[in-house]
Amino acid sequence: MPHNPDEHLARALVWGFLASPEWSEKALVAAGHTTLGRRHRWLSRVVRPVLAAYRSAPLDRPSELAAFLLAGTPLPEVAARARQQRRPLRVQSVATVPGQMGARRWPVPEIDDLVGLASLLELPLDQLAWAADVQALQRRTPAGPLHLYHHRWVSRPGAVPRLLESPTPLLRAVLRRVLDRILCWVPVHPAAHGFVRGRSAVTNAQVHLGTEPVVCLDLKTFFARITATRVNGLDTSMGYSETVAWTLTGLCSHQTPQHVLRAMPRGGDSSARHRLRAELRDRHLPQGAPTSPALANLAAFGLDRRLAGYASAAGLTYSRYADDLTFSGPDAATPRLIRAVTEIVREEGFMINSRKTRARHPGQRRTVTGLVISHDRLGVSREYHDQLRAVLHDAAVNGPEAANRGGVPYFRAHLEGRVGWVESVNAGRG
Repeated sequence: MPHNPDEHLARALVWGFLASPEWSEKALVAAGHTTLGRRHRWLSRVVRPVLAAYRSAPLDRPSELAAFLLAGTPLPEVAARARQQRRPLRVQSVATVPGQMGARRWPVPEIDDLVGLASLLELPLDQLAWAADVQALQRRTPAGPLHLYHHRWVSRPGAVPRLLESPTPLLRAVLRRVLDRILCWVPVHPAAHGFVRGRSAVTNAQVHLGTEPVVCLDLKTFFARITATRVNGLDTSMGYSETVAWTLTGLCSHQTPQHVLRAMPRGGDSSARHRLRAELRDRHLPQGAPTSPALANLAAFGLDRRLAGYASAAGLTYSRYADDLTFSGPDAATPRLIRAVTEIVREEGFMINSRKTRARHPGQRRTVTGLVISHDRLGVSREYHDQLRAVLHDAAVNGPEAANRGGVPYFRAHLEGRVGWVESVNAGRG
């Protein structure tokens, strides 16, 4: 409930307006009289700007309409005058308004309210509120079985540690339904190749065949920088009402609990550690949730569009695989390109990790997302190929148990996956 009495008044009037059977001045004034329990002449002066700004009832945006009442109508002045006269305006009744979905840009499922969302996700309504955790109760909850995420810090030599946030089996199943039933209908930019059906690290590298030099840049803390506000904007753009959109945002985002942040291991400089803590403290995309890669691609659509446009104007080729940006073409390896890309990335709310910027000129080995590209073909690196052959030879001669020196579980499936990766890049070597 809002602490500001004007906000409480505005929201109550909004619910009354939206529950009105007609969207007209007479009907909205009557709804205002019902909400306040008495007739007020000034209600017409509040209603007219609303009708001028909204041609139809914004059932999917009640908070937006409440903000408009406070900023675009004389309601605050009327309320202040009534308090000065010691006759403050009081809400007598609050109407109930059924949810309604707004205009859909893509063929996502039609969900009018939280009951519909819970049904789509096959989750009881009370569990939906708990899983979304829109009040961020879990952030202050001590470690225990009630948490929805498992957290694991991964130390990196000379760098800030990385935090992996994996949802529990229940939440993971719910997020898979969000991914398969909602997010799959929203298209990503053609330049995005990571975590997109029909695209891969191979297709990402293929677009740079026959072009040189190649410049690769890396986005710093890619998932953590995608905030709940940006995710909520994506959900709203799909046509979902404020309540449904914010609940979806709560399901797909996460605030790292305090006890996890306090357990952050050493590594990296203090400013980078402080920045990472601040990003994890706010709602962000958790690195480990099944919905995070898809939402990250959608959140980076504006970035991809600007970088692709810049590359096209400069006669270059651009692609992105998760947090890896790649440019290729005659004028790619220039300080001007790196400066321009860094500025665009900053304006879009991301940051370049300058320590990982790599430029490969003609005659140097060029790698894109771990693949070596030549003039007309792709390949895995010589080191990867030789190491895999050595492990396979060891397994054939001495047996799988002796070859599995790292104690990898499901060792045969692990090797088959690595061989399949080589085959997807180069069928002959596979």
